[in-house]
Amino acid sequence: MLGSMSKSPKKPEISTSAKTTPPSSCEGDETARSAHGADASQPIALPATVAGSGSLDRLVDSARDYARQATAENTNLAYKKDWTHFNSWCRRRGANPLPPSAELIGLYIASCASPDTGSASPSPSRPLSVSTIERRLSGLAWQYRQRGFTLDRKDRHIATVLAGIRRKHARPPVQKEAVLAEDIVAMVATLPFDLRGLRDRAILLIGYAGGLRRSEIVSLDVYKDDTPDSGGWIEIVDHKNGGGALLTLNAKTGWREVEIGRGSSDHTCPIHALEQWLHFARIDFGPLFRRTSRDGTKALDARLSDKHVARLIKQTVLDAGIRSELPEKERLALFSGHSLRAGLASSADVDERYVQKHLGHASAEMTRRYQRRRDRFRVNLTKAAGL
Repeated sequence: MLGSMSKSPKKPEISTSAKTTPPSSCEGDETARSAHGADASQPIALPATVAGSGSLDRLVDSARDYARQATAENTNLAYKKDWTHFNSWCRRRGANPLPPSAELIGLYIASCASPDTGSASPSPSRPLSVSTIERRLSGLAWQYRQRGFTLDRKDRHIATVLAGIRRKHARPPVQKEAVLAEDIVAMVATLPFDLRGLRDRAILLIGYAGGLRRSEIVSLDVYKDDTPDSGGWIEIVDHKNGGGALLTLNAKTGWREVEIGRGSSDHTCPIHALEQWLHFARIDFGPLFRRTSRDGTKALDARLSDKHVARLIKQTVLDAGIRSELPEKERLALFSGHSLRAGLASSADVDERYVQKHLGHASAEMTRRYQRRRDRFRVNLTKAAGL
């Protein structure tokens, strides 16, 4: 079914604005330049028929900056790694990644699903999961678009191979363990009351009560428009029902508001924990959650990485003795940043519609995927059918 690789792909047509020649090898750095002579991270340029000027050059820089913001930073990094891996695979087989070849892509995804253990590579790669292969395809399609090409994923050389991979290798999704209410109480109890402990306690409680992704937690600012890399801001409000915090998030699915109410006690109240952190860290502007000085006595200006949230969850899970019947390695693998989000969805005993809105899900089905502890079999169609 797949076309022969013995024929060299046709050379791409080069725009009149190009300043480089087509790549002669599959080295990652060389093929990272598009067929139009521009790096894929900067695909925006003046037309060849327009003379450059100071104002136009500044507009080109602005357009490139907006283009980079079209996809999330983590997505850009993933797509870059996908392109580097594909280039390396092509180089080892004497193939050229440009222009796109459906036959070549079909062979590539087959190799990802079943790596050639007889290859020259000293350490054969592990088979990739179906979801990772599909992500790789999306990354390659995006990279080709930046270079002025179109990858037809519906071509039979790609679509039928991918369908076969799904049929043979697809597995149910592996879900991370949810941090339930009793778990989060035990986790925050392991934290000290120094500056770092106050910060980490606020991170866990705000992340849990807000059902937030780890990237959403660390991207928060104190006020609107505090920093250019802000992903939202938080406002503490008083209300006749007790008040709480209103989060405005520029999240994965667009802007949304999240209301976090006050807890039943200061020990587990996310708003109290947040107020304590802001007070003792003396933060009134900029990133909400920050690094601290080496001695842990001062909050610095630098925003925390989302990796800190994942490490914090794993460490406090171990310290709190959660799932202690399992070996430490298995316990660490069970929990991640998403455990907070799944924990709220699984523990909040309210109408499903409120959980869906709180998490920003477009459908109730997506919310149910996060609910690890549901009232299963409440609707019994077997009895309803008369059996």
